[in-house]
Amino acid sequence: MEHHFSVVRTARYQQLGSLSPTTRQLWLVLHGYGQLAEYFIRHFAPLHAADPVGTVVVAPEGLSRFYLAGTAGRVGASWMTRADRLAELEDQASYLTALRHHLLAQCPAQVQVTVLGFSQGTATASRWLSREAASWRPHRLVLWAGDFSADIDPIAAGRLLTALPVALVCGDQDEYIENNIFSQQAATLRQLGTDLETYRFAGGHTLHGALLQQLHATGPS
Repeated sequence: MEHHFSVVRTARYQQLGSLSPTTRQLWLVLHGYGQLAEYFIRHFAPLHAADPVGTVVVAPEGLSRFYLAGTAGRVGASWMTRADRLAELEDQASYLTALRHHLLAQCPAQVQVTVLGFSQGTATASRWLSREAASWRPHRLVLWAGDFSADIDPIAAGRLLTALPVALVCGDQDEYIENNIFSQQAATLRQLGTDLETYRFAGGHTLHGALLQQLHATGPS
């Protein structure tokens, strides 16, 4: 018979910049499957460089790490798998909520928070934020090369997404998201009441520096 019990776990995250009373934008960026936060956050270095006093970027790392090939070599991280799925969902939500409290305690009240999920990170971000929505919402959600998770309770989804600025982003050569799927994703988000903007760029299943800088420059609505 299977049993569960809670243990103390050490999580890690990467950060660009120092949180202070001058922080205007806080970006929480969630990596994709098989990535590590220390490498993922490098894509966002130009955002901090453009506004070193006002912009801080934080990349939490999934709690499950594994060798990407065989039993040695490069290591990646995952937010969850189908094994013990419900417990992993609870753990990741508790982790991200605790991190949010830790970070916002160091920020001015008016700080603008953007949550960006890339690939697998979009499902993680959407599930977590839907659980948080009764007490807190970010100022903007960016779903990049992924979708708002379809398994979220509609009431919780509506509480989060109604009038929330959402950017849906995808490369025009993304091997996982065809054009018709992207259009369906956008239609679903609009039906849920979001303030949606869609963005395409020339490229595949990856981030795009110029578009990231565009989103940073415009700031949350």
